[in-house]
Amino acid sequence: MPLKGRETMIYKLLDGYESLFYTIFLGVSFFGSMFALEKLAKLLPKDQGREFAVNGALSEGKPRGAGIIVITAFVLLCALFVPLTLELVIYLALIYLAMITGFLDDAAETPWGELKKGILDMVISVGISFTYYHYNGSEIHLLDHSFEMPAVVFIILGIILVWASINVTNCSDGIDGLCGSMSLISIIGAYAIIRHHVFDNEAGLMLLTSIVVILAYLWYNCKPSKMLMGDAGSRALGVIIAIAYLKTGHPFLFLIGAFMLILDGGAGLVKLSCIRYLKLKNFMKDIRTPIHDHMRKNQGWEDTEVVFRFAIAQAFLTLLAVYSIR
Repeated sequence: MPLKGRETMIYKLLDGYESLFYTIFLGVSFFGSMFALEKLAKLLPKDQGREFAVNGALSEGKPRGAGIIVITAFVLLCALFVPLTLELVIYLALIYLAMITGFLDDAAETPWGELKKGILDMVISVGISFTYYHYNGSEIHLLDHSFEMPAVVFIILGIILVWASINVTNCSDGIDGLCGSMSLISIIGAYAIIRHHVFDNEAGLMLLTSIVVILAYLWYNCKPSKMLMGDAGSRALGVIIAIAYLKTGHPFLFLIGAFMLILDGGAGLVKLSCIRYLKLKNFMKDIRTPIHDHMRKNQGWEDTEVVFRFAIAQAFLTLLAVYSIR
């Protein structure tokens, strides 16, 4: 994916040596992120364990909130290597805001209330949706057709997409390596579409940066994990996934490209909403949420089985999403 138009300072220094640029970019991104995680994790707050989660006590004492390191590395690497447009700068600012709000919640002695987090999610979602519409319009692609969606409808659906992505990704963070692996696969799918169909170099490089940084994090988060991303990481990853599928021009592919995240994290949101607002006290009473807890507690799956099987299912569905585009 050649760099054209805007160029970073590093690319200018390596003008004519594109392969060398990508070698340096990928190497610095991966090993730099690993170094930061290794050296800075000791500064993070410690997890207190979660009584309500299956095997939640196993997380007690581990560094929590590693998302602040992961996302800070991601933003700095984008500033260093990605030819940033104003649109991408706004996205990065909102991704960082999602991370900060999650980290403050992670570090708080008393978890933030749903209303406070909901308002912050809405601010971020509105910002992403309006920014995308301003710079890209409301044309969307669905299968082999494309059409202009009314601006108001597009913005509202965009807000819903971002809000849903933040929350389902956050709810899926409960097993070592699970949220990171599924997020990684989902973003790779969007990156493949952007690289081979949209040809948006700047957005593609931003997503490639996120892919490499997540890989570095997963080095430390595979079972038994040395650190946890916390809300600081999962909320920001949700924003990145939403932006990724908006930038493909096929936003409805989010439903396929992030299906396992939606199933795993979204089931609990649906269950809670139906019980709380529709007064359906027995709704999904035999299903434990998030779904990964149901598979562990009710189906007897080991943690590694959940991670591998969910990741395999997500990889298959992501391939479907990628190859649904002609």
